[in-house]
Formats: sequence, structure tokens, C-alpha cells
Amino acid sequence: MLEKINDIIEEIRGLDAAGQAQVEELRIKYLSKKGLIPSLMGELRNVAADKKREMGQKLNELKTLATEKINELRDKTASTETTDVDIDLTRTATPLHFGTRHPLSLVKDEILNIFAGMGFTIAEGPEIEDDWHVFSSLNFPPDHPARDMQDTFFISREPSDVLIRTHTSSVQTRVMEKTQPPIRIVCPGRVYRNEAISARAHCFFHQVEGLYIDRNVSFADLKQVLLYFAQQMFGPETKIRLRPSYFPFTEPSAEMDISCNICGGEGCAFCKGTGWVEILGCGMVDPNVLKACGIDPEVYTGYAFGMGVERITNLKYRVKDLRLFSENDIRFLHEFDNARSR
Repeated sequence: MLEKINDIIEEIRGLDAAGQAQVEELRIKYLSKKGLIPSLMGELRNVAADKKREMGQKLNELKTLATEKINELRDKTASTETTDVDIDLTRTATPLHFGTRHPLSLVKDEILNIFAGMGFTIAEGPEIEDDWHVFSSLNFPPDHPARDMQDTFFISREPSDVLIRTHTSSVQTRVMEKTQPPIRIVCPGRVYRNEAISARAHCFFHQVEGLYIDRNVSFADLKQVLLYFAQQMFGPETKIRLRPSYFPFTEPSAEMDISCNICGGEGCAFCKGTGWVEILGCGMVDPNVLKACGIDPEVYTGYAFGMGVERITNLKYRVKDLRLFSENDIRFLHEFDNARSR
């Protein structure tokens, strides 16, 4: 696989294009969903566990190189390409403002790139789900509050529950059902909960969840991965702490806090004077979940974690009202013109 990556790197370095149409063909060939680079990322799950991190970093470099090269060719051909279209004299003289990437997209891509560098691959699943994948397979008791209509949007209750997913953990169960360990994935996506919309809550939001299952996976492995993520996301001086918590699908479970990146842990209004801010939940995968998905808990162990993209975006960009993310106010979006993901 490394030889294939190196061959594509050399191929990309020598690319040229005579026009915008050829540039688009190159983009489709290398970067589209069915392109060469996403296909290679899909093959990462077949790489030996001790080589995944190296291959993930190499693939990340390849994707960055391809993106930069295609952007370079697009700029080059745009400046030389001519057009036979007449000038539109009715067009306004007022400068037209181009759009910018949404802050949630910027942060989500940054999160995914960090975990890709550690050998995680991306897994996605449907938003309309069944009770088994959202609740039962994840060890939720029949009387758990999350099953109640006040939290979950149900589409139908008979003959079986069909609902809009409340978390992307359903993607993890789908992967575990079809794949034997080692499994190392991150699951980004939109989720829905029946909550009142306010500055601090919304009926839909975005998550990135992670799962790693293999032989001899420990809580120490989880802690090191999360420490690395926090320092890559918020800076090398960032500290973390884990507090005991409860989730039906992990045991033991924990909430993870980071040292406040505004006051440096000294205490401020944002962190309510504690010096710490909660960013995600995590824990070791409960053996009942492994068993329900066809994985032997006597042989394999694993960890899982989940974070809200809006929460991370709030910390990075100091956005205080969640409603701004979905109102498409052009004034708010233009505040991120100069923001760049990793």
C-alpha cells in the first residue's frame, strides 16, 4: 500500500491541465467519493494495526498534496482560459461576495483529520434507524428515559420502532455487525433529539464518535488517544481530566474535561471559575455490546468516545448561541472567511 501511495504522489506532482474541464476531471479522479484517495482510505482498515498510524499520516499527506495541486491548476487555468460570453452590462457594479465554509464543517474536518493521522477511518450510516441499532444493541434497558418520546423523534412504533437517530453510535453497531476486529473508526453525522430550541440546545446537532476494538485494548490507550486529540485541537499546553460517569454502552465510563483554553485553567466566566470545560464522553465498550454485535468479549476489548461538533466549535470560536449555526445569517458566516481547517 505504501508503494501505491508513493506512486500516486509522484503522479500528482507531475499533473498538468489545459483548462478548467481537465482540472475537474482530475479532481473527480483523485478526490471524489469514488476517487483514488478515498478508495485508499477505505483500504486502511485492512492494514496491520501497527502500520495504521503511519499509513494514515501518509494518506493525509497525499490528500493535502492532491488538494493543493488541483487548486493550483484551477487558479492557473482560470487566469489563462478565455470565454466567448459577452459582458453582461446589466450586472450590478457592487462586488459579489463569495461564500465561505461553514464553521461546523471546518471543525468537523479538523477533528477527522486528527483521528485519520492516528489510523482511524471514517464510517457513516443512515439517519433513519431502528430501535435495535440505536438502543437495544447498545445495552439500553427497555425502560431507559432516552426511549421516551420526549427525547426521541419516532417515525412509527408499530410493528417495530422506526426513528431518527439520537446519536451516531448506531453506525458503530452496524460496523461491528459486519466487521471482525481490529476496528478503528470515527463516525461523523447529524443527530436529532426532541428538545426545545434555545441558545444552549437544539433539536438537531452534529457528533463525531470513535470506536477502537482489538485484543488487549485498555483504558490507558483511550486516555492517550484523547490527550493527543485535545493537544492537537486546542494547543500543546492543553491538559485533560477524566471524571467517572455512566453510559449504557460503556463500562467504566467517563466525562472528559480540558483545561479552559480562554483562561489557561486559572478560572473565568466561560469555565464558571473551575478552570475546566467538558468536551466529550468516553469509556470501555461494555461486553454486552460486543456480544450483541457478534464479537467475542472474552477475546476482544475496546473503547468508544463521542463529542458534539457544536461544543468544540463553541470552544474554538466563542460562539455563544447554537441557533446561529443553522440560521444561515450571512453576517455570521462571513466571520469565518479567514478560518482554515487543518
